[in-house]
Amino acid sequence: AEAAWRPAPDRRNIWELILHAAYWKYSVQRRLTDTPRGSFPLRGSNFWVRPSTTPASDGELKADIALLVTMHVALRHAVAALKPADLPRTAPGGTTTILALVTGVAAHDIYHAGQIQLLKRLRAGTD
Repeated sequence: AEAAWRPAPDRRNIWELILHAAYWKYSVQRRLTDTPRGSFPLRGSNFWVRPSTTPASDGELKADIALLVTMHVALRHAVAALKPADLPRTAPGGTTTILALVTGVAAHDIYHAGQIQLLKRLRAGTD
């Protein structure tokens, strides 16, 4: 229920932020490893709509959390394989340096972790 709660009808919930973070971990990992687009397990990109009420089963949410973990592990492996000399180089498929991609995805996670904490506190205030 906490992951599906929305502060307003047109706002994102924690569950959607979980998938958004998973996608951006995938996106950076894909660029670091020069993997072709289109291999993310869900159709679409960036944000996916998830229920505004408790999931039909714990399995739905758990599957999306498992996807986040899988993408996080893959990203960690890609970052661990980098050498210091790689950091100033331009990442495949763009104009951004590898260092900017790695620090950017870390900042992205921190930003959304803060959003998730805020959503949890806002929901607690509605009980």
